[in-house]
Amino acid sequence: MNYEEHRRNYVLGGLRRENLTDNPFELFENWQAQAIAAELKDPTAVSLATLEPSGNLWQRIVLLKGVNEGGFVFFTNYESNKARALAKDNRGAMLFPWHELDRQVSASGCITKISDEESDRYFASRPRASQLGAWASSQSRPVANRDTLITQYHSAEQRFAEGPIPRPPHWGGYRLVPEQIEFWQGGEHRLHDRFRYVRGEHGWSIERLQP
Repeated sequence: MNYEEHRRNYVLGGLRRENLTDNPFELFENWQAQAIAAELKDPTAVSLATLEPSGNLWQRIVLLKGVNEGGFVFFTNYESNKARALAKDNRGAMLFPWHELDRQVSASGCITKISDEESDRYFASRPRASQLGAWASSQSRPVANRDTLITQYHSAEQRFAEGPIPRPPHWGGYRLVPEQIEFWQGGEHRLHDRFRYVRGEHGWSIERLQP
């Protein structure tokens, strides 16, 4: 297969300095709202990169579940590979790929657990089947086959047959607090618009980057 011919022009508009907000989270939430309004598939999906204990970098897709306290919130199993990586080195990076809008947002910084109260509130809002799935799966651990996984799910169903399902102690949220955020808007002739926000002692500084 020849991949060299797979290319397209970026013509959906530019990004200018006067379009930026002083606080990058305001611009991010505007872009995120536009991605949702455009009915993109999984508009809150974000690629999360961490440094594994082995020294390898690894990425996976998670879903953004909030922007608060100066950071991006997601949820996972505290015994998953990503959680084990963060326990050893809590630096991480995110990439939001809104291809249909010719946009990307990248962020990097430190990732820490959110409070139990925040995790409890979000877990209580999840569909019951998703709550059961959190109890049923030992995320990132090997499993013999899908039948075993289904059996574990049915066991969780029986365990919590009545009443509300509590949040598993091994499941909860994290927040990435960025030290820098970059906004990328595709441009004609590969002259893309890139602006990077860098957190400093007195707030955010902004610089335009060449494509």
